[in-house]
Amino acid sequence: MKKLLYIATLVILLASCGGSGNSKDSSATAAQPDQKATAQGNPSYDANRGEGKFTKVDVSTTLDVPKSTAGEKVYAVKCSSCHKLTEEKLVGPGWKGVTSRHAVEWIMNFATNPDAMLDKDPKAQAMLEICLVRMPNQNLSDDDARNVYEFMRKNDGVK
Repeated sequence: MKKLLYIATLVILLASCGGSGNSKDSSATAAQPDQKATAQGNPSYDANRGEGKFTKVDVSTTLDVPKSTAGEKVYAVKCSSCHKLTEEKLVGPGWKGVTSRHAVEWIMNFATNPDAMLDKDPKAQAMLEICLVRMPNQNLSDDDARNVYEFMRKNDGVK
């Protein structure tokens, strides 16, 4: 009986955390100034950048404060329920040091394309083994993903 209750609770928890992974953002087809796609489109999977549309993202050595501020707002609404700003795991891994562990393209591809990343990328799969819950697709726009990345940089001490 306890085992059945535990399984039912787990199923409800996983269902409540899921998002609609089928929605496509119309901005996905337009190239943003921060990212440049290759002439042939998206190249095959690359372990450094992961699976997704971001192939090259230009990042300044200094913090882009407006993007960071916008990213903090996205974090508060869509990310904070599962991710702490420290190294401590909540549902998902803590964000402290994430920008030094992963390339900007990998982070932005994971944020905008978590299902494909979890299916293909060994680093994402290793995090799933630790956290035991798939990251739901939050349907972040390209700009939201870039802003969240800038907020992650601020959290990691970039000035």
